[in-house]
Amino acid sequence: MRPHGTPAKPAAGDVTPAVLAIGRPDFPDVLIDTLRRQAGVGHCMVFALSRAGAAHCLLDAGNIPIGGDLGAAYAGQFHQSDPNRDALFEGEGRATLVLPAFAPRMYGARYRKMFFVDSGIVDKCATAIWVDDTCFYVNFYRIAVQGRFSAPQRARLQAIAPAISASVARHFQHGSAATTEQSLAALFATRAPLASLTPREQDVCRRILSGFSSEAISQTLGISLHSTLTYRKRAYERLGISSQSELFAIVLRLLAGPRSLN
Repeated sequence: MRPHGTPAKPAAGDVTPAVLAIGRPDFPDVLIDTLRRQAGVGHCMVFALSRAGAAHCLLDAGNIPIGGDLGAAYAGQFHQSDPNRDALFEGEGRATLVLPAFAPRMYGARYRKMFFVDSGIVDKCATAIWVDDTCFYVNFYRIAVQGRFSAPQRARLQAIAPAISASVARHFQHGSAATTEQSLAALFATRAPLASLTPREQDVCRRILSGFSSEAISQTLGISLHSTLTYRKRAYERLGISSQSELFAIVLRLLAGPRSLN
């Protein structure tokens, strides 16, 4: 039996490790490991785009040897010819954007050669989130030896996009751990929709966000496993969600700032 109050070991399909790594130096490694486990992502790159026209490569992690060069080239000039650029900027104000499926014909010849032919990239998915005047653009790639994303992998990436993009934004916006007990308590006490939960529903959700399994939550709160699952179900229904990833996304949006992420 797991020791009293010990968080659960991460399971396949669980975004908890990446969320809990926010603000830590190993965030890039934990993020790519989480993405690999969930959807077979080979490489992840994150760019910060501003309304004023600036671009920066914030993260380059995975199995593309020339990833750093690609990040520099994109931030230097190629971001201006990205076919997703219009969708990114037209989506300002929306919580999370999921970009159209990758197709080589979307890109100009020079762009296509550098970013796909020379690098060995054969497939791409992407999501983005706006925080104030910055768009955090998160790209997921697979190279030739991996083949293209399968339909289930694409569906999984789409499902976790809110939690992943908000985690990335929170990490690079603040550079410190996001889900401290103090900040969580303040959120649940004062911010909608979390404040609408009953005290016991809040207790359960706060422990979910800290990585505890249902069994560990039951132990720490001194209630039965059945009660824990019931409180979780009721909380999710009140929040209009159906998964842990969506719970993380709500909290991270609130933590990142009230204007663009609510």
